[in-house]
Amino acid sequence: MMGTDNIAYIAGLFDGEGSLHIKRKPERKKKHKGKGYRTTNAMRISMEIAMTDEYVIRWVYEFLKVGSVMRRNVKGLNKSGKPYKTQWRWRCTFRDTLFVCKLIWPYVQVKLHKVEQVIDHYDANKPDRKNVVDLDTYRRTNARP
Repeated sequence: MMGTDNIAYIAGLFDGEGSLHIKRKPERKKKHKGKGYRTTNAMRISMEIAMTDEYVIRWVYEFLKVGSVMRRNVKGLNKSGKPYKTQWRWRCTFRDTLFVCKLIWPYVQVKLHKVEQVIDHYDANKPDRKNVVDLDTYRRTNARP
């Protein structure tokens, strides 16, 4: 079971060390029937938390059970002449990002606008989604004191 203290901790990590990317761009995709390619206006959505503490990044991954963990070695030396530390990244995309955004939404402060953009993108008032509650209704029913 997911505890609210752990979710709030992840929201804090995301506010301080995370980033959320929303980008719409044209993409070429192979046609399913026939030869050639088709161009679509695709939306790319991803979020990540990056830091040098591997344990925390792995804990986020194991707690949320979505995304992936990547290691990034930074070449060169920092200002003091020592090699940079290895950076660890937890990253998720598309619907996994929606899941995490809905989870951390009540606790996020700094990146609240971006989180709401993701939720609004997937849960907008669309006629084929009668069972989805819009964000305003969710806020009213789950308001924090």
